[in-house]
Amino acid sequence: MGRPPISGSDSPTPGRSDEWEPLLTRSIRFLDLYELPPGAPVVRLLNVDYVHVKTEEGGDLYLTRFGLPFLEQLKPTNWYTEDWFPENREKLKGTSTVYRVRTRPVNDRFLTMVVKWCRVGETIPVDTMTLVRFADGEFNSPFEEFSLVLEMRNRRHRRLVRTHKPLAIYVPPERLQLWQTGRSRSKMERKKATFRDVELDIFRQYILIYEWIKGVSIEEALEALPLSDKVRKEEALRMTDRAIQELKEEGYRVLDIKPAHVIVRTRPDGSLMRERSGKEAYALVDFELLARTPEYDAFVKAERRSDYFRRQAGRFFTRHLANLPPHLHHINIFGVDYIYGCTESTFGMVYVVGNDPGLFDYFLPERWRRTPKTALSSSRQIYATTTKDNIRLVWKVSRVGETPEVPEAVAYGYNSPFEEVAFAVELYQRGLKTIFPRAIYMTGRPSDSDDFRPHPSRYLSHQSIIGDDGKSVLRPDHYYLTVWGFWSGPQQEQNDFAFEKGISVREGFETGLIDENVYVELLQQKRHHLNGAGVEDLNMKGDHLLLSRRADNNLLLEKDGLPEVRICNFELMRRLS
Repeated sequence: MGRPPISGSDSPTPGRSDEWEPLLTRSIRFLDLYELPPGAPVVRLLNVDYVHVKTEEGGDLYLTRFGLPFLEQLKPTNWYTEDWFPENREKLKGTSTVYRVRTRPVNDRFLTMVVKWCRVGETIPVDTMTLVRFADGEFNSPFEEFSLVLEMRNRRHRRLVRTHKPLAIYVPPERLQLWQTGRSRSKMERKKATFRDVELDIFRQYILIYEWIKGVSIEEALEALPLSDKVRKEEALRMTDRAIQELKEEGYRVLDIKPAHVIVRTRPDGSLMRERSGKEAYALVDFELLARTPEYDAFVKAERRSDYFRRQAGRFFTRHLANLPPHLHHINIFGVDYIYGCTESTFGMVYVVGNDPGLFDYFLPERWRRTPKTALSSSRQIYATTTKDNIRLVWKVSRVGETPEVPEAVAYGYNSPFEEVAFAVELYQRGLKTIFPRAIYMTGRPSDSDDFRPHPSRYLSHQSIIGDDGKSVLRPDHYYLTVWGFWSGPQQEQNDFAFEKGISVREGFETGLIDENVYVELLQQKRHHLNGAGVEDLNMKGDHLLLSRRADNNLLLEKDGLPEVRICNFELMRRLS
């Protein structure tokens, strides 16, 4: 039987702005400072690194770099039990369920923190004017909220806005009825479709744990001063407006900043503590409606896109691979270096071509797997897509394990994805023009190998190639997808929008861009070049070669006057005897 189908923009992002400095992806070197709990993996969700601990009662605790030193205090047994939590919590003002909680002392050390039930999927209880202005506003998911708060805290230049530190996310094991959660199925589905880095369970609660900031709200501080009600109201409004403006200058917004969210400290005489500038010192709390401003969001995406191409240009540079983050590993397969690791969202595996661990996040399946795609073949599962980072890629479902229909290739079989990448890299290094291999994705969903694995040769030949998990990198019970750069011209390493899309030699012939003589000559030329490199394509076709077409629809030509051609198919290549 054949393989079942696997399902899975636009314009360039705006140019860089000088208003903000680039965001840096933080490594998880902080983990080197602490001994991790046994069996607690390091996971990366929405660009944040967590230590994932399974709790005694069957829940899940995700610790940030700020929470890891307080692991014992943050365990639910030390604050969320029936004999402790009700007696050691203080309900805080607001429409959400939020408490100030003191943990049990562990080794004579306790922790005062804020615990808040996440309202993702619920309806926002705000006034009509706010709803009109932000009709698309929705509560952040727990990991989305932490990602934005940490992103804001990680800015390299002087922060205008202080926040409390996010410590952990606790997911109790109990599953509630939908009516108990107050969530909307449609809202949860939209949120899950937008952020696939982690599975959000509509029936489970998510509790966000922040540090407790000493101080009082600006309203409480003003109440203690000998001021008229009018002045108090004006001062509270002024401080709130200042927080909104400074938040905007940082590139963020919160739908419903209230005076209760502005925390200040007071001196013994009741006056407010101030910064060196003379302005009142304050910190913000409550970020369930935090979002980037549209301008900063465009900047971040443009910066990530630029970072991606900078890294791709140096992906094969030698690096200190012994210092990789704990969730990533290095392996060399058939002469090609890869940085690889598990994907928390799908429990699959991603192998990124090159030696740069900073490229790994760009190829997590949630960045490209479900983005809108365009089919590039009527007979193959080959798709072009624009990722969430505005990078154009092509992904193909590997046919490894299937029996080719081409008689000359039946005994040979389809190449594994690792062999395809190795051929592409080697031929490029030998001077032949090829498309660029980017990554290999092994799905986390086991497949029925009896349905479409009649050709076991590659699984046998790859048995000795073992990953960090002790298993073969090529497994018959998983699908494999190869990810390639979208060929758009010779400047692709810097900008994949430089030219219109590449079209195959066959399509160029059928549309009249080239005539039959040129079509035949290009195929013969490419066979000759491959043979000169000690390689042959057992099924060389016009579909296996790409022409480069400029925006004006003219073809890019070589010095000999023939159109420039790129090899784009490596699945039936083999070495000449």
